[in-house]
Amino acid sequence: MRVFSIEHYHTFDKRLNSFVDHLFGERDPRVRGWLLLDSYTPTLLLTLLYLLVIYLGTQFMKNRPAYSLKSILLLYNFSITMLSLYMLVELISSTLSAGYRLQCQGLFERGEADVRVARVLWWYYFSKLIEFLDTIFFVLRKKNNQITFLHVYHHASMFNIWWCVLNWIPCGQSFFGPTLNSFIHVLMYSYYGLSTYPSMHKYLWWKRYLTQAQLVQFILTITHTLSAVVVPCGFPIGCLLFQTSYMFTLVILFVNFYIQTYRKKPSRRDGKPVETRDRDGQVSHPNGFSAVANGKQKFQ
Repeated sequence: MRVFSIEHYHTFDKRLNSFVDHLFGERDPRVRGWLLLDSYTPTLLLTLLYLLVIYLGTQFMKNRPAYSLKSILLLYNFSITMLSLYMLVELISSTLSAGYRLQCQGLFERGEADVRVARVLWWYYFSKLIEFLDTIFFVLRKKNNQITFLHVYHHASMFNIWWCVLNWIPCGQSFFGPTLNSFIHVLMYSYYGLSTYPSMHKYLWWKRYLTQAQLVQFILTITHTLSAVVVPCGFPIGCLLFQTSYMFTLVILFVNFYIQTYRKKPSRRDGKPVETRDRDGQVSHPNGFSAVANGKQKFQ
């Protein structure tokens, strides 16, 4: 029975990858053999497992007390902050030393320097798998109201999209979005970590501007992507158009969140806007993250 199951897995794996190769064409040979990249099946199965854990986990926790997880989340936030900082520094260093152009950078122009960029972008892809834990922690802490469509869509789609990016466009023009996003994540996960200390709460007035920073990030990425369409450098046009379309979906979802959170609420008597709060009195934030994490404040 075990051999039968393995045979079926290999058959499915072969057919799935043949379909993906037929859809996108020949893969970039420079990333062959890298962890999780040779086959799409693990990425797909991990994504399906993520969605299944969300569904089954919420059912499992329904009649059970919520976990605090404060110490675990403190370590997690610090780790993601450090990983994001590494990716930010390495992306800036590798692209500057390679002489990357800002407007449009091809895939095969800088030799070994391109491979260095691809190595950092592999970590960016892998970080999207690690960030599935954001949602798992919500499940365990029974913050189901924070597991929104925006949150799940963003997490699940990014992991799969970046598998494709690493296999077909692992360097060149692809560096820009992750550089901005790594910077944003340094700010956000630092915020999460600082919010675990009650003494820091009075200094964390800037949570609302993190949403604005994300929207600016999306607009800059769209602009950078379309610039390579207007003045091409050999980078696949189809990939550029897909990225632009995907980023527009994030802009729409984040703008909707921002309006619902900050613009449609009635003002207090002192003129300050009322922020959206969940049933625990916690301020809501994009991607379904609450302003409270690790038992304190959190946001995506």
